[in-house]
Amino acid sequence: MRVIVLGAGVVGVTSAYYLQQAGHEVVVIDRQPGPALETSFANAGEVSPGYASPWAAPGIPQKAVRWLMMKHAPLILRPKPDAAMLRWLAMMLRNCTEARYALNKSRMVGLAEFSRDELKVLREKLGIAYDERAQGTLQLFRTEKQLAGAAKDMAVLDDFGVEYELLDRAGCVAAEPGLAATSGKFVGGLRLPGDETGDCQMFTRQLADWLAANGVDFRYNTNIEALERDAGRVSGVRTNAGLVRGDAYLVALASFSPALLKPFGLGLPVYPVKGYSITVPVADPDRAPVSTLLDETYKIAITRLGSRVRVGGMAEISGFDNSLPARRQATLLHSLTDLFPGGAIVDGETNYWSGLRPMTPDGPPVIGATPVDNLFLNTGHGTLGWTMGCGSGHLIASLIGGTKPAVDPAGLAIDRYR
Repeated sequence: MRVIVLGAGVVGVTSAYYLQQAGHEVVVIDRQPGPALETSFANAGEVSPGYASPWAAPGIPQKAVRWLMMKHAPLILRPKPDAAMLRWLAMMLRNCTEARYALNKSRMVGLAEFSRDELKVLREKLGIAYDERAQGTLQLFRTEKQLAGAAKDMAVLDDFGVEYELLDRAGCVAAEPGLAATSGKFVGGLRLPGDETGDCQMFTRQLADWLAANGVDFRYNTNIEALERDAGRVSGVRTNAGLVRGDAYLVALASFSPALLKPFGLGLPVYPVKGYSITVPVADPDRAPVSTLLDETYKIAITRLGSRVRVGGMAEISGFDNSLPARRQATLLHSLTDLFPGGAIVDGETNYWSGLRPMTPDGPPVIGATPVDNLFLNTGHGTLGWTMGCGSGHLIASLIGGTKPAVDPAGLAIDRYR
């Protein structure tokens, strides 16, 4: 079967890998000059199945009001006359119940755990290196209230069999020695030793290079204009370089997926939620993080990537806006220097970046078939594209090929929004 994959981010490229491994002829189309140059380019670097949770959760509406008032706010909302934004916000609020949170999380954790395991298999098979580490994630609590709230998270982790450690202040310093100088600023933490870290763009680029050398046709610098339809099926992809035809078509265009589907009457509720990151050199390895630390107060991840530190986070709901306000960089720098002073060089180039995370209102990505016979989706991963990339690619390749999937696809397809 000839499969046309639209999008060369981590989700599109991992999908191409598993499709190629299943024996399909694969073409990947992307407007950028190379792979992983948009949302996958400079994310926080976490592969964190244990933190695969919906943003739509009980108590979030109340917390959001408080966050909007903070100086270094983890949430920024810029309302505008945008019907898609308003619909997405309304749908998200409807999912902020105990029952829907439990259901949505159950659809996410299994896929994320499977994905991490597939990532290990893939990198060992191909010999890909991407500044990866397998030293866990530490969620750091600055207040006793945050620490007490970890009981609810631990109950969920117990339900899914995810290994964890609840640490006091000394335990946090033992896990992240660079915190020794700032131990008075936190009270404890929740550590997930099975989590990993790594440079998503570096991984995706190397995987794409391997695929290109093994028969996958990558067509970069190619604008995707529309899907052509004939007799209830997709008959081709119209691009600025001409029409590209295949037997099956996979949309993996992150936040840009809904626009391509709209002419088919498919209402895909994926909306861009902007995140920011900076990447700075390590100054003193003894004062820098050894893995990933999640600053619970500011919702910021601080990750060691080889000789660099990546600091990423925040959620800005402002449409398709990629501007880089100085005050957002200040929030990232504040979290880093407050916890790891002297660990990184912050007075030079920070490689300040923003990306549009493709968020669904309920949390899980959208993976599977559509009412259009040969049209499939692998999109809407939000902040978890890197965490779920390999698992999602493996799953969609099975669904396209008609083979038994290795992970349960229930509740992931677009028909859950009917």
